Amino acid sequence: MKFILGKKLEMSQLFDERGNVVPVTVIEAGPCFVTQIKNKKKDGYEATQIGFERIEKKKKIKKPQTQKPFRYLREFSAKGVLLADEQGSAADGQNSKYKVGDKIDISIFQAGDMVKVSGISKGKGFQGAVKRWGFAGRGASHGVKHEARTLGSVGSSFPERVIKGKKMPGRMGFERITVKNLEIVKIDAKNNLIAMKGAIPGRRGTLLEIRG
Repeated sequence: MKFILGKKLEMSQLFDERGNVVPVTVIEAGPCFVTQIKNKKKDGYEATQIGFERIEKKKKIKKPQTQKPFRYLREFSAKGVLLADEQGSAADGQNSKYKVGDKIDISIFQAGDMVKVSGISKGKGFQGAVKRWGFAGRGASHGVKHEARTLGSVGSSFPERVIKGKKMPGRMGFERITVKNLEIVKIDAKNNLIAMKGAIPGRRGTLLEIRG
């Protein structure tokens, strides 16, 4: 299993060998560093914790960050990954793939790889049902005053209450979204950049989890 953390930079476009335009999202990925190896014996589950964006200025490091001075910390499940404990000894008697302090960069990926990317979508605040759920709204004929974008009926004579789960106005966006089967079009190892085909959730600067 391959994994790395990155930040969404912008959308752009590239041209393939046939001259076709390929829409891409440019991501700054890594370098990341292994900060902790969790195993069943000590932690109750197996995972690899990595850090992204090391905090260089000491005055900006908060007290809980002294041992792991990174802006972002994320854990990845140990499925398909051989783990080791913090001293580097193999867990369950197996050889380790990662140890604390190991560097993970975009060299683990290649152009043409298919990955899945997780991130937080753009927040759109409190929205009505027309925008949030695509409702048609009310008619626009004479006499329909201040009703064009209202919800309409939300209940029935029985059970005389609004049923839980009804599509209603509410907060929209700012949810964790995972997009699968995204193709890596190009990798710039010198600048830690990945050009990924298609759109990816979030605004500029959104933290992304990339899994191979």
